[in-house]
Amino acid sequence: MDRARILERTFRITVVLKGIDGVLELVGGILLLFLTPERLGLVVGFLTQHELDQDPDDPIANAVVRMSHHVTGSATLFGAVYLLLHGVVKVVLVWAVLRRRFWAYPWMIGFLLVFIGWQCWELTRHFGWGLVALTLFDILVVALTVREWRVQRRLREAERAETATEAERDAHPAE
Repeated sequence: MDRARILERTFRITVVLKGIDGVLELVGGILLLFLTPERLGLVVGFLTQHELDQDPDDPIANAVVRMSHHVTGSATLFGAVYLLLHGVVKVVLVWAVLRRRFWAYPWMIGFLLVFIGWQCWELTRHFGWGLVALTLFDILVVALTVREWRVQRRLREAERAETATEAERDAHPAE
């Protein structure tokens, strides 16, 4: 397999993963709409109970439980709206890019660059390897999207040139 095909396949895989992430954000946003802080505490307790039974000092499970005790109704609503909007934008842009809608490439690139900037700012405040991995993944998606946008632009220009040549031949047939 040649380099171009590998890059195109990698591009498709990473964009599909972004789409799955968008769908998960939509599901999370919908769930948050229906969870009161009390219900959220119960869900977190249920999800962490097994881990805390095995290791009562588990730092991640304990941090999640502590955070769930500080969630307010307005924070839940903000989280739901954020996840829903972010998820919708991702799903629409992924769908459009996978359908090779030319307008979607710069929007996808811009959208991801904004979040890469936000993620970098967050890393300066609260370093975490998960956020580093997400940021690096987003940088990869941007680089692959820029490459694919350029490929699509060249194909589009070649089609226009071919159409113009055909129109010229039709207007001036050989005598």
